[in-house]
Amino acid sequence: MKTATLPPIRIAPALREQVEALLAEDETLSAFIETAVRDAARRRLHQSEFIARGLASREQALATGAYLSLDEAMQRLRGRLDRAREAQQA
Repeated sequence: MKTATLPPIRIAPALREQVEALLAEDETLSAFIETAVRDAARRRLHQSEFIARGLASREQALATGAYLSLDEAMQRLRGRLDRAREAQQA
């Protein structure tokens, strides 16, 4: 597969200096920008998936009339958090 280039962007010289000062050893500005674009795209994908799940959940609740109380929702979330912490410690 051929590679493609992103459109060039203009930034303030101070921002470029700031970014260049943050580069890891042997890291290029191009590699930094590629990583930033990948990370931003991944965040946007996760965000859109999260929103889609929330909207689907809302539609299901509206259709069935089945809702959780705040206390029930918080109890379930605390349980998930506790299980995640236990798994992390194992």
